[in-house]
Amino acid sequence: MSLRAEVVVASNRAAAGVYADETGPLIVAFLQELGFVVDDPVVVPDGDPVGAAIAAAAGGGARVVLTTGGTGLTPTDLTPEVTRGLLDREVPGIAEAIRAAGVAAGVPTAVLSRGLAGVVGSCLVVNLPGSRGGVKDGLAVLRPILVHAVEQVVGSDH
Repeated sequence: MSLRAEVVVASNRAAAGVYADETGPLIVAFLQELGFVVDDPVVVPDGDPVGAAIAAAAGGGARVVLTTGGTGLTPTDLTPEVTRGLLDREVPGIAEAIRAAGVAAGVPTAVLSRGLAGVVGSCLVVNLPGSRGGVKDGLAVLRPILVHAVEQVVGSDH
């Protein structure tokens, strides 16, 4: 498999160099384990730059884009809004399963994540939380379904 993937990190502070992002590399390693071709994470400020990065990845041939960050309740958490504006179709079960996994892992605040999942053209986009624990819970949900979902988007398994 040589499907391309991209990781977009939504973080004002990491984008400004205040601290190094730790979630993007976890996601890159996960995607590589599944056989995707993926470059280093794209770290951008919250809001419109996230949407631009998702659109560029999908338009550039990525078959999956996993985002991290910007899914909470603060005024700058706009990843779901910019993602929704790009989606052709939503895949709500993925986002619901990610929230449920967080709660099952003993993190009641996982229900506050507003992350979405859906399809942009032939690209599956999934918003993951911005915390290391939230990312790990989300990746555990994605591990058994991601390759199948990406293949389904273009009808490859039918």
